[in-house]
Amino acid sequence: MELRQLRYLVAIAEEGNLGRAAARLYVSQPALSYALRKLETELGLPLFQRHSGGVTATPAGHDVVAEARRAIHQAERVLAVAKRHRSREAAVLRVGFEASGAGELTTRARAEFARRNPEVRVEPKRFDWGQEADALRDGRVDVAFVWLPADLTDLHAEVVHTEPRVVGLPLGHPLTGRTGIGILEVKDEPLLWTERAPRDWVDWWAVNPRPDGSTPRWGPTNDNVEEMLEQVAQGTAICFAPASMARYYARPDLSWTPLTDVEPLRVALAWPEGTNAPLIQDFAEVVRELAITVRDSA
Repeated sequence: MELRQLRYLVAIAEEGNLGRAAARLYVSQPALSYALRKLETELGLPLFQRHSGGVTATPAGHDVVAEARRAIHQAERVLAVAKRHRSREAAVLRVGFEASGAGELTTRARAEFARRNPEVRVEPKRFDWGQEADALRDGRVDVAFVWLPADLTDLHAEVVHTEPRVVGLPLGHPLTGRTGIGILEVKDEPLLWTERAPRDWVDWWAVNPRPDGSTPRWGPTNDNVEEMLEQVAQGTAICFAPASMARYYARPDLSWTPLTDVEPLRVALAWPEGTNAPLIQDFAEVVRELAITVRDSA
């Protein structure tokens, strides 16, 4: 049994359809079907029930997929340890962030760390909605600015930044030009959201449920910042974002207005639990120092 086969199982279970799973895995559907049959033969029992709509895990398949997920996660942790050691040896610090990260603190921290450590190459790595924590766990980055809420399992995290949220509107929208907007004032507006992030992350950003108990009017989905902003500019829907996005993603066809009655975004600096790599600790110290400066100047 190979790790590749376990990844196939998880993809099939999550997609519930061999065609979609094959597209996600970048393999042909016949090849995926053959791999599944071969694994079922090796294990001696069916893992999925085939039907007209796709496939559904059998009771045995459900348990096997759960173990496959755990095995994949453990394998990724092994790779992450090796990658972190390679990064230290190569004097590289990979810093993850999402969209505008922690605003000014993100860019200032990278610049100050580079100034203090000229022999270290700092590599910024941007991720889409809610993916920074996973990037830490699987070793794609060494340290990251993580938007909360997030799954912080196996991570050390400390909140270093907060900022208010804003609503993005197309230019000419009736609510543009306001000094502030309450959440219930946009309850009937279609709201952009994403299927790429965990549901609790989506609900927090959408303020779901609303203070009156209602649910958002869900608009179209998007996979990244650029898609989201393009749809807002087209007038398809509105979006919620941190205030720093209004500065970092300024567009002449968009208007940004503060949301006056929702909790602010909290941003944590995070890295793998138990990791005491000097580069990570040095970067964390820079962030802590600058966070105080940024707060005092706000």
